[in-house]
Amino acid sequence: MAELLRPGRAGSNTAIDHVPVLDAALTQVPAPLRRRDARGRVPVLVRTDAAGATRDFARHLDQVGVEFSLGANLGHFDTHGALAALPAQAWTPAYQARRPRAAETGVQIEPRDGAWVTEASALVDLSAWPPGTRLILRKERPHPGAQLRTTDADGMRITGFLTNTGPGGPGRQLADLELRHRRHARVEDRIRAGKDTGMRNLPYHELDQNRVWLAVAALAADLLAFTGRLALPASAATYEPKRLRLRILAVAGRIVRTARRRVLHIDPAWPWADVITTAHARLCALLVP
Repeated sequence: MAELLRPGRAGSNTAIDHVPVLDAALTQVPAPLRRRDARGRVPVLVRTDAAGATRDFARHLDQVGVEFSLGANLGHFDTHGALAALPAQAWTPAYQARRPRAAETGVQIEPRDGAWVTEASALVDLSAWPPGTRLILRKERPHPGAQLRTTDADGMRITGFLTNTGPGGPGRQLADLELRHRRHARVEDRIRAGKDTGMRNLPYHELDQNRVWLAVAALAADLLAFTGRLALPASAATYEPKRLRLRILAVAGRIVRTARRRVLHIDPAWPWADVITTAHARLCALLVP
């Protein structure tokens, strides 16, 4: 996680703030994973909502060499003209965000009823964006009671995103790219978890003191994320901080050394004792970096 304190009046589309945060995050990725491939690309995907869809930020992403998927502000494009020029057969069904169990359905993906995707790159002006930028549009029947916006058309909710991922290859169909971008919503879960670990309120008056506080809170968020990824079983890996504290972190235990082994003793009556001991065994089995 990378963090940056900004003034309260700072705008959401401020690329001058997005660039240092991105660079700070990329420097935390191990150097072997930041090497460019034969296409000159770094195997890293950057996803943002519409706040990050600025030309300056997109140019920086292109210079760094990463792939991006940025929520587009459709008010900056002639989407109504593009929609009018698109034939009906240009739309393909979108995918569900969840993946059904193969044993139940026999397939790995499931079409989403009432949602379609298409590409409008050739119908809008993308000359100010990095070469290879594509505009992918999605239309969906709005939820009951939802109010349409000026960028919507024909009673459909229209959204879109910008990406420099080229066509061709596995996972590069329009529906795959749209599903990949939509899964960016998991960031909201991380933000909520970050607020539960100290980012909700800054306790000090001095900016430097709050910077230290924010760095410690970011470190806590990193530790929780790595704990879920490396140690916890799938049933507990998605626990949010409050549940993690109650069931795992706040439980009394004792580590005993015997026969050149470290043994973790947890009250067997605790309902999640197996989760804790499994996590400890997985961490002990990891190689020391």
